Amino acid sequence: MKKFLPWIIIGGLAIIGIFYYISVKNGAVTVNENVKKSWGNVETSYQRRNDLIGNLVKTVKGAADFEKSTLEAVINARSKATSVTIDPTNITPEQLAEFNQAQSGVSSALSKLLVTVEAYPELKANQNFLKLQDELASTENQILTARTRFNESVETYNNYVLKMPRSMFLSSYKEKAYFDAVAGAEKPVDVEFDFGK
Repeated sequence: MKKFLPWIIIGGLAIIGIFYYISVKNGAVTVNENVKKSWGNVETSYQRRNDLIGNLVKTVKGAADFEKSTLEAVINARSKATSVTIDPTNITPEQLAEFNQAQSGVSSALSKLLVTVEAYPELKANQNFLKLQDELASTENQILTARTRFNESVETYNNYVLKMPRSMFLSSYKEKAYFDAVAGAEKPVDVEFDFGK
């Protein structure tokens, strides 16, 4: 029996190693899928905003003498934002920056639209417009929540795949980028209400 003891120990260690490897790989799949799901939630929130913007633009178009250039800016920004797509399995900082920049263009154009609306009392009193405005505010909160949860899932993923000893088995899993704020977001926003136009 003593002569088989080293082989039994080696076999036992090999079995433990195999189970550890399987556990590490399965864990990586789980955290990777969580990142994909979180990114899907981010895209869903932005899609909801884009859908609401379409309805908002249609409602505003009905107002007489509304600034056409403001509406066109919103429509163009929305179109540009929907053209930027990201593969959640290979999210890079550059892709996120491009996506973020396109979405910030939508936010900027939308802000200008909502400020311009202040000069149109009949539009401000329109129930459809007020409902859309409330839904838009709610959607912005959903976007913030989705982005926060995405960053939390990326943190979990990066911690899982980059820490030793798991990183030795997970070399095919690369670090994922976080969703950062738009450049200049730390500066206060200047809001001007110029109703004299």
